[in-house]
Amino acid sequence: MAISNPSSYTNGSETGQMGRIPEICLSFPSKINSPGLPSLFLEKNRHAKLMDYSLPRLQFQRVVGFVLTQMIRSLLKIMGLPMFVSEMLAGIILGPTVFPDFYSLINTSDESVAALGAAGGFGFVYFLFLSTVKMDVSLTFKSGKKAVYIGVLTVVVPLISCLITIKMRHPGINLFTNRIFFLSTSYAGTSFQVIHCLLSELRILNSELGRLGLSSALIGDMVTLLLTMFSTWVNSGIQRGALAVLIDIGMASIFMFIILFVLRPVMKWVVNHTPEASQINDICFYFVVLAFMLSPRKLDPITSGLFLPIFTTTCGMRFNLAAIKRPNLYAKDHALGATVALVIKFGVSLVLAVSCKMPLRDSLALALIMISKGIVEIGSYSIMYDKQVISDALFCYLTIMIVSVASIVPILVKRLYDPSRKYLCSQKRTILNSKLNQELRMLGCVHVPGHVNSIVNLMHALCPTKESSISLDVLHLVKLSGRATPLFIAHHKQIKTISEKSYSENVIIAFNEFQRHNWEVVSVNVFTAVSPPNLMYEDTCNLAMNCLTSFIILPFHRRWSIDGSIESEDQTIRSLNFHILERAPCSVGIHVEVRRSNFRDTSPTHHSSYKIAVIFMGGQDDREALALAKRISQYQSVSLTVIHLKAKTSLGNILAENGQMLDDEMLRYIKRSVKNLTYIQEQVKDGPETSTFLRSIVGDFQLIIVGRRYKIKDPQTFGLEEWCEFQEIGIIGDLLSSLDFFGNYSLLIVQQQLQRAA
Repeated sequence: MAISNPSSYTNGSETGQMGRIPEICLSFPSKINSPGLPSLFLEKNRHAKLMDYSLPRLQFQRVVGFVLTQMIRSLLKIMGLPMFVSEMLAGIILGPTVFPDFYSLINTSDESVAALGAAGGFGFVYFLFLSTVKMDVSLTFKSGKKAVYIGVLTVVVPLISCLITIKMRHPGINLFTNRIFFLSTSYAGTSFQVIHCLLSELRILNSELGRLGLSSALIGDMVTLLLTMFSTWVNSGIQRGALAVLIDIGMASIFMFIILFVLRPVMKWVVNHTPEASQINDICFYFVVLAFMLSPRKLDPITSGLFLPIFTTTCGMRFNLAAIKRPNLYAKDHALGATVALVIKFGVSLVLAVSCKMPLRDSLALALIMISKGIVEIGSYSIMYDKQVISDALFCYLTIMIVSVASIVPILVKRLYDPSRKYLCSQKRTILNSKLNQELRMLGCVHVPGHVNSIVNLMHALCPTKESSISLDVLHLVKLSGRATPLFIAHHKQIKTISEKSYSENVIIAFNEFQRHNWEVVSVNVFTAVSPPNLMYEDTCNLAMNCLTSFIILPFHRRWSIDGSIESEDQTIRSLNFHILERAPCSVGIHVEVRRSNFRDTSPTHHSSYKIAVIFMGGQDDREALALAKRISQYQSVSLTVIHLKAKTSLGNILAENGQMLDDEMLRYIKRSVKNLTYIQEQVKDGPETSTFLRSIVGDFQLIIVGRRYKIKDPQTFGLEEWCEFQEIGIIGDLLSSLDFFGNYSLLIVQQQLQRAA
């Protein structure tokens, strides 16, 4: 349907015909603090209401919004819906749609609405500020072609489709009038902040799909920003003339110049002159906050800093379902254009992903990620609604679309994409399946400087030789802080690191020195992964899979002093170890250092025997431990002792016949092939007897290797399960690391690669 008079084609909100008359009545003097509940019941105040005072009203609004949000969150969390949806639904319930009388009670005047909006608006601006500060814009120049194509085309093609849709309905309309181009850009645009929040909540931020989605979102956000600025300047030129546009461009250029060439160097100077592990001077911090408060325009109403959920709830409170029943032509056209842009954006993302030979499930997940909507979109439309750029009906439709997309996308992405699925490989990457005369590929994880010495000591203990060399990949895991995008650095492939100061400078120096002293025996490559602690297992497992690793070495989360007191403990490392044990594409070992006696050098020398013990009870983990000990025993000065603990009686949990045969065969092979071998067979009836026997011999060895044997019950450990504190190192590992055992030895708890069904 074509319109007869294009100039009459407006959003319908300027004249107030949607029921929003732009008049605000304020009462003076303003009522801020209430006189108190007792005073309100006095005769002279009998007509006063508590909600007439702005401060208690604002506090009441916050409490009600918070309680309702948490109630909805408790119901929707089971479905995997994000917090944003709960906050929006809470706002819709508190709005005029569901309980209009209650809405009138907590919003007694336009002044109360303005106060709540100002408080929430500060949260929104602060969220955008922090999100933008954490963005690494340099990634736009380092992204691959795949990310560039997806980022650009998923904005440009939907934008063109949206404009064509509106133009087909009204051939005579000018697309740069009535903010048509501007709004179409918002429908087709990509928000980096929204996609970053989605990937963080789904815990796939540093997965292969997450990195591609984040890079594409960053490029798409840049394209959206450029198109938005272009549409704003064109619309300004039509309304105010070319001179006004030139002035706007000049002011924006000056603003960017000051930020890039004045403020940025000053901030770098402050950081460089701040001692490491120290905080920035308070005066500098307050200056940054003040500059932030003054830099955005029209922030005068914002007087206090509240939280982002308040803003989201207030956005939902603007929703009035009654308005959607009376849409004008402008609202109908833009609702159709927004729908077309969403569908085309999904289709373009899917086609590009499939054309890049991505699996169909991953392609669908990426397409869903790219159409994500959230706080940035609803915030922008709320501001447009308040400024009467869009009508009530259009705002209601866009709100429904945003909440629907924000609810559906996380559920579908979670069902379609499982990052651990790629670790389900039929190939066996174990020490047992590695040939003795071939290089053994290992991956060592480092969190703190103390872990460097632990891995170096363990490498010495493993006694590599030219015939049985080791390729060691060292992964330095750093907590993601101050930036939004995870970072992965392969230092041996980089001539120059990204920052002036390397994340892993000391780690690199230490392992280069270790490699220099063990030339032709050990080769070392150092990597750095900067990511959230709860997602570090992705970096570890990905590197292990890509480097064809057979064995991952993890540090234990607790370290003891010589007197037995706890020196340090990190539950984040413990959680990470659990995740890796469950998902690793190869065998895993946890290294525990027990130092409860006078220190003596435990490294093997040519003049003394280096004593290693393997505690064997049967099972695949114990066989893996024996395979590792076999490689170590090739060193001439190594003395290997196999301690075979056998049960005196059976308690109904005998190993399967096939497993027993494999154990016997492995023991025969070790006895036949290892020259300097001591074999001890000890029969024990229960856990306490095992503990007593092990306590009497652990002091004779420098390295003890045991299998994890997770969830395996045996007569030899009966009665010890209840006292096991650390399940990740198994019952025997937990026993040998307990304070009941004294000595100066290292523990290596081994878990053979888990075979999972795809």
